[in-house]
Amino acid sequence: MKFDKRRDFSVILLILGVLIVLPLGIGHSRYLMSVLMNCAGVAVIASGVWLTFCIGRINICQAGFALIGGYVTAILIAKAGLSFWIALPLSCLASALCGALIGSVILKLKGIYFSMLTICLTEAIRLAFLNGGDLTQGSRGITGLPQPFSGDSPLPLYYVGIALLAIALGVVWRVHYSRLGGIFRAMRLNEDLAESFGVNVWRYRIMAFSIACALGGLGGSYFSVFTQSVYPQSFTVEHSIYYMLFCFLGGLEYVSGAMIGAFALTILFELLQDFQQYQSLIYGVLMIVVMLTLPNGLMALRGFSFSLPFRKGEAK
Repeated sequence: MKFDKRRDFSVILLILGVLIVLPLGIGHSRYLMSVLMNCAGVAVIASGVWLTFCIGRINICQAGFALIGGYVTAILIAKAGLSFWIALPLSCLASALCGALIGSVILKLKGIYFSMLTICLTEAIRLAFLNGGDLTQGSRGITGLPQPFSGDSPLPLYYVGIALLAIALGVVWRVHYSRLGGIFRAMRLNEDLAESFGVNVWRYRIMAFSIACALGGLGGSYFSVFTQSVYPQSFTVEHSIYYMLFCFLGGLEYVSGAMIGAFALTILFELLQDFQQYQSLIYGVLMIVVMLTLPNGLMALRGFSFSLPFRKGEAK
């Protein structure tokens, strides 16, 4: 366990370090910066999906809570006149509260029943914003959102995305490698047994789901300012499925798994742009091959088997 923790920390530290210094190598290319900002945003959202796997639930409604975060930010900025720095935490809080309220009902379900319901929930949230009248502007969405920084350089907003990614990873890390994470893993293995030892399973389910939804709202809020707009189609069921695939591809046993999967698949999709109509086909085939050959995700690769130095005998 200690070795896995150090290995996980090493990968997170390495990737964040590379992202911090990378602009020095690629300059201020708006396209490359936008790709990396997109990767950081989806990694934040996917980290919430990874957390719900810890309690044994397959969450396919994360896009819905990202949409809540995006719209709350857009409404607070465009209609209430608040700054992004105030709208960001409020959007995160709104998604968490919605997650707690909805989760108190749907988390009673397990397995395929819970997954199918979360798909319906994503679509229900999208339709709610689509029919939100003047408040959400319907299918037109809310556009023309101001960015929090003046000037044309995407660099400040890029580092905001990296900071939010670090915060999301820090939250999930603290949960996973704490007593709370141990309770979540016990619930994933056997909820009835965990409850027999005095664990309030219902309360911890809602806690995990609320944190996951808060991370979805955090990423959605960032995307609304990054793209300067939000529409009902900004986050759909398709996006929720991608967030789930990011976790599978990166690895469900490591906090860094969602981040690795998000960066790998998002960058891969960009690299396949030249294949046009065959893009989705090649993308799908490559994903299937990777998931069949690496059932434990990319973190199972030998290349990820490095870690920071540790004292002799600490890995036992």
